[in-house]
Amino acid sequence: MIKIAINGCNGKMGQVVAEIVTTAFSDRACVAYGIDVSSSEGGAYPVYAGTKSIPDDAAADVIIDFSNPVALPGLLEYAVAHKVPVVVATTGLSKEDEKLMAEASKSIPLFWSANMSLGVCLLKELAKKAAAFLGEGYDIEIVEKHHNRKLDAPSGTALAIADAINESEGDKFNYEYDRHSKRAKRKPNEIGISSVRGGNIVGDHEVIFAGQNEIIEITHKAMSRSLFADGAVKAAFFLKDKPAGFYDMNCLLEF
Repeated sequence: MIKIAINGCNGKMGQVVAEIVTTAFSDRACVAYGIDVSSSEGGAYPVYAGTKSIPDDAAADVIIDFSNPVALPGLLEYAVAHKVPVVVATTGLSKEDEKLMAEASKSIPLFWSANMSLGVCLLKELAKKAAAFLGEGYDIEIVEKHHNRKLDAPSGTALAIADAINESEGDKFNYEYDRHSKRAKRKPNEIGISSVRGGNIVGDHEVIFAGQNEIIEITHKAMSRSLFADGAVKAAFFLKDKPAGFYDMNCLLEF
């Protein structure tokens, strides 16, 4: 039985993670405790307002983080000090946050992905293969759609897709986020990234390869937040008992 702590447990994704753990994985896992600024009492598990409020006897095998980027430094400091593995599923992280995670991974096992969906991981691989196969005669555009409450744009997943293509092609592309501010012909070394925010869209990502005589589209649509919670819990199972290091979705696919 693996004991999972949830950082951001009272948020939408934190609640979904707790539900997944107590239903789909009840024979293999339980929620040890939660961490959330809006702490509460009398629930199915104890909730602490921050890492400094966690008592010494509150044991967890893995922490799943679905919170806010501002909470990441404190969480990593706590995890390193107490040698607790962490699955970071929070979006909107900066390059500085990535450096903090890389440093923490020298002391603890740390799993990070901009998107916890196995399908998105497959989409990235297909997009890399398409870019290599189609060559320079195709313009690449990425369109991501999310609900109207999402704070960051473009999504971390859209950037991860663009980075995967760019790295596989020798970092030859520049990213174009906003075309309305300039009047200029599209350059061949661009990857355009567009964001749509509306309603309750869980998460759609589309990679477009536009040629002179054909258009190839690779699309992933998330139908439920349970998709991401399920991936995060599976990452927690993977991470338990792993040595210190930086792990990602590719590691989970090979598991």
